[in-house]
Amino acid sequence: DKDLKISIILDNHSVHRCRDVMEFLASKPERFEFTFTPKHASWLNLIESFFSKCAKQCLKHLRVNSIEELKTHIESWLKETNETPVVYRWQWKLEDIQGAFADKD
Repeated sequence: DKDLKISIILDNHSVHRCRDVMEFLASKPERFEFTFTPKHASWLNLIESFFSKCAKQCLKHLRVNSIEELKTHIESWLKETNETPVVYRWQWKLEDIQGAFADKD
């Protein structure tokens, strides 16, 4: 549907802001909504890793006939994945993070 807006979340990698990309986006006004992650947001790599895992284990080579079938497939994969959770032990303390950013300002 041409009236739907597509929301995209990106990191601040320079390729996402290159001239060719910006020209293409300018040719499609109001079609895309971009949210850029903050610079120095390495903690988001956990999210990126999770989506990578989903793409490799759940979506790779997948063919579906409907959005409902896709949703069912993803929900099943999520349920299966959550049955054996992997605990991530965060090693940063709030004071360490605040100190790291204080030096950048």
